[in-house]
Amino acid sequence: MKLSTGTPRILVVDDEKDLTDLLVTVLRAEGWRTEPAPDGTTALRAVRGFRPDAVVLDRGLPDLEGLEVLRRLRAYRPDLPVLFLTARESVEDRVAGLCAGADDYVPKPFDLDEVVVRLRALLRRCDAAGAGGSLLAVGDLTLDEETRQVHRGGAQVRLTAREFELLRYLMRHTGRVLGRAELLDNVWADEADRHLNIVESYVSYLRRKIERDRSVLIHTVRGVGYLMKPAAPKR
Repeated sequence: MKLSTGTPRILVVDDEKDLTDLLVTVLRAEGWRTEPAPDGTTALRAVRGFRPDAVVLDRGLPDLEGLEVLRRLRAYRPDLPVLFLTARESVEDRVAGLCAGADDYVPKPFDLDEVVVRLRALLRRCDAAGAGGSLLAVGDLTLDEETRQVHRGGAQVRLTAREFELLRYLMRHTGRVLGRAELLDNVWADEADRHLNIVESYVSYLRRKIERDRSVLIHTVRGVGYLMKPAAPKR
């Protein structure tokens, strides 16, 4: 993951308002842009809008379990740094969080300086690994995650915000069949009123824009979902 240019952005996800306010104050004092989220649904929405460079995530949330929030975060942005906070002290709970994909773990009650130090380490690690860039490509289709520009065969394709997120998820998982429910959970996670038909509608919108007069990239796997893969070369 390449860090956003400028000030690092930190998303703090915890339903304890006093603790969240304190964390936000301390992190902003470090010069970081910080946004709070009181539950998992708000956090998943913020990841798309706020585009954080790291997430401080509580295990116990009122709507979604922290591990489920982490799973959805990982599906959407696989290398987004996540620092788990938890009041659960057992070794099994810590191992479960790390095995689920958390980058680090701090038990409650914690020292605020320790949280800052651990976040700095995560941000440095990602900055060092950021040389890979943010360009996704499938055949002659490219998507730049930073500029949010999409091109097919060198020509720009203009997408709505939701179309862009759906295409990004498909391209991040090129070569794997994605079920409609998975796409709904990860691209429409911020909407309470969701239905599978919206996935089909948006796939249709995408196809009209990126496959018009061109080879097929989004393939339907009947009864299962969709598969993004490069078009077969012409013989």
